[in-house]
Order: sequence, then C-alpha cells, then structure tokens
Amino acid sequence: MSVIAPNFKLSEFIKSILDNVFWFLLIFTLIGIPAVMFILFYIEMPVIDGELLTPFLALTWLADPSRSIPILKAFMATDLFRIAAFPGFGFAALLAAGTIFVERKMLAKLQLRVGPFYCGKVEGILQLMGDGLKLISKEIIIPAKADKPLFWAAPVLFVATAAAFVALIPVAPGWVVADLDVGLLAVFAVIGFFPIITILSAWSANSKFPFIGGIRALYQMVSFEIPLILSLLGVVILTGTLNLSEITASQSSFPWIIFLPIGAIVFFITMLAELERIPFDLPEAESEIVAGWLTEFSGMMYGLVQLGTYLKLYSFAALFVVLFLGGWNGPMIWPPFPEEIITEGIELGPVTAQFPGLPVFSQEMLNGTIWFVLKTVGVIFFILLPRGVFPRIRVDMLLDLGWKKLIGLAFVNIFIALGLLYAGILGPGGIL
Repeated sequence: MSVIAPNFKLSEFIKSILDNVFWFLLIFTLIGIPAVMFILFYIEMPVIDGELLTPFLALTWLADPSRSIPILKAFMATDLFRIAAFPGFGFAALLAAGTIFVERKMLAKLQLRVGPFYCGKVEGILQLMGDGLKLISKEIIIPAKADKPLFWAAPVLFVATAAAFVALIPVAPGWVVADLDVGLLAVFAVIGFFPIITILSAWSANSKFPFIGGIRALYQMVSFEIPLILSLLGVVILTGTLNLSEITASQSSFPWIIFLPIGAIVFFITMLAELERIPFDLPEAESEIVAGWLTEFSGMMYGLVQLGTYLKLYSFAALFVVLFLGGWNGPMIWPPFPEEIITEGIELGPVTAQFPGLPVFSQEMLNGTIWFVLKTVGVIFFILLPRGVFPRIRVDMLLDLGWKKLIGLAFVNIFIALGLLYAGILGPGGIL
C-alpha cells in the first residue's frame, strides 16, 4: 500500500508565516497601540520620583519591567480591570471553562468512558478550544416563525445577567466589582431575571419543545426560589448585615455552616434546582423534550447560553462559599513577599534591578484568593457529582420537595438562628 507524500513546499510555508506576521503587526499597530493609549488615558497614573507619570511616557516605559510594574499596578486599581479581568468576567469565565472540561472528564471516569481525548496531547485538554471554534464557525439558524428580536436577545441577556451575578461576589479582601450594602438583596434581584429570560426565549422560539421546557423552568425556579431565599435568612440574622464582604469577614473564626447546617443543605439543594442540574434538569430533559428551552438555539447563540450557564454555576458555588464556608478566610499559606526585593532591588550579578511597584498584590489578597478558589472548586465538584450518580426526578416530586419539605426545613433553620441569637451565643454581643 503506497502512501502519498504531502505536497510540502518550504517557500509556501515561509510565505504563510510572513503573511501571519504582517497581519499581526498591522492589526497591532492600527488597533493594539491605540487601545493601550486609551487605557493609559483612562487609568490614574502613578507618581514616580515625585512627578506624575504621563500616558505618553508610560507607553515607552511598558518595555522596561522595572518601570512598567507601577503602571500595571495602577491599571489593576481601575474599574475596567475589576470588571473585565479580576475578580469579574475574565476570572469567572476561566473557572467556568475549567469546570466544563473537568465535568466531561469526571463523568467519563464515573461511567467508565474515555471522554475528551484526542484534541490535545494531555487528556484532550484542547477539546474546549475546539468546541468553542466549532460553535463560532457554525451557522446560526433562526426558526421561521420565531419572534426574532426576543430570540436574538435571550442569549445575550442570559450572559449579561450571569455576569451581573459574578460582579456581586467578593473574592478577596477589597476585591469585588460591586460592593453593595444590600449585596444579598441584589443577588436575589439578579436571580429573579433568569426565569423571565428562560420563558421569554422559550416563547419566542414558537416551538413545542422549547415552550414545554420553558414552562417547566418557570415552575421549577418559582418553586425553589422561596426556600432558597429563606435558607439564607439565618446568616443575615446572625451577621446583622446584607453586605457579602461583611458576611465573609464575620466568619474569620468559624464558618456559618457549623451552626447552620440545615440552611446550607437547603441552599445547596435549591441551588441545584436553580442551575437545572440533575436530578432537577426537567427544563432540558434531553430524553423527553430534546433539549427543552435550548432546542432551537444553534451556533454561538447556544454557546452564549452555555457560557452563561457555567458563569451562573460558578456564581452560585462562590455564593455558597461566601455565605457558609468563610469565603476568603483561612490559614496564611502564601509566604510574605521578600523585603529585599521591595527595598533594595534584585541583584543580577553586578546589576541591581529596582522594582518600585512590588509587590503587585498584597499577601492577604493572594492568600484569600487561594482559599476562595479552593473552596469554590470543591463546591463545584459536589454540584457536578449528582449528574453521574442520580436519575431525573418527576415534576410532581420536584414541586412537592420545593413547596413542602424545603420550606419547612428553611423555617427550622431560621428558628435555630433566632435561638442562637437570643441565647447570646452568636450575633452582636454574643460570646462567640
């Protein structure tokens, strides 16, 4: 059997590389440099050697590491960085992407399958990138009789609502996009938009299966939002605040799950229902109604809904960590930054490099972020686990669980919190 050698030409290969370099330099010159200048004018410039740094001089300093660190530190103090990178959308999207990959591999191991394997040398690590490119390149098909403006708007609104949820989560001391005094109420308000968007997208598709899935989602979310809200009242009673950062700070000695385990269990179960995860995946139920309210979405519209779904999953897991597991609180494991680098510089042979902007992040911030990520990843694991273990429950069982059992347990949790408060054990003036 003969093998046909590929028609490889070195000249064509070099030409393709030069073409890519040319287009990269052209795009960077026309778009990249103006974008960097816009950001430099937007951020508040640091004071270097007693003089305020100008954006024009800062553009030349970016090539010098010893001078670019103060500029980078000033940029990280802006709202743009917090919203787009950390602790906002970029940070949440990175964790969401990792969650998708881990879920697929974990379910494959539980079911004695291989899972993603071929795309990437290590356990199919590039499968997520391949799926993303596939969704971007696929054609978006709109049903002929759909309400097109609502149908187009639904995925965008879903991602935007999930991003608003992310903005309310404090990741480390002082690191939160929107630190509101009524942060927990804002969380309830944002969560209330998800069933509205779901039913609008299901109705706008003008198709049978999406509409059935949308009605199921509406029943499910309304049934479980009441016990979800009630399960968190115990934490509010004991802390006396609705600010999520203050709730996290109140758990410096012990997490609230120790005293309010019933509230944590009720919140976790209702969280699974709000996320439409097995055993509460009736709105999608691929074995019954194709893909439920997602049936008619295709291409990147489906990709946006999936992105919003996993952003929502991260947000709920992070909210559980903030309310019941102490958030960023934990033993100090991040070592302090070497003092000689801050004051004396780094000795590189006969040359000493000065980095006046170090450390970029404080020890408390890095340590808090590590604990927050570890706890959030652990909660996400337990959210994903039921998909490989439990079957889907019937809709009558779901409604009975939400309206009867969980609401009763939520009131028991409230009575426990009130007992701890009036006994003088916890809360303002408590012995703990």
